[in-house]
Amino acid sequence: MRITIPATALAQALSNPARQARLSRLIRQPGTDLVALNGPDATAVGLLLARTARADVVDAHIVVCARRAAQVVVTSDCSCWSYSVFRFLFRYNA
Repeated sequence: MRITIPATALAQALSNPARQARLSRLIRQPGTDLVALNGPDATAVGLLLARTARADVVDAHIVVCARRAAQVVVTSDCSCWSYSVFRFLFRYNA
């Protein structure tokens, strides 16, 4: 199974590096793809944010990457808010 990690999400997670030892190991695995926020993705993220009236670039980049890879979003943030945001963003085409 392949795992996709948007670089924007990695940067946000590593803002507290002491709690991310497992993540640091995961990004070094051969089945993990680290996806940069390049020009086409930045455009897709911006369009998704415009269509949804949201402002979180990281959340939108996660959704853009998950859609392209046909993967589900897995997060350690188990709050109802996080689940609702991803569910909401997935409804819109970027």
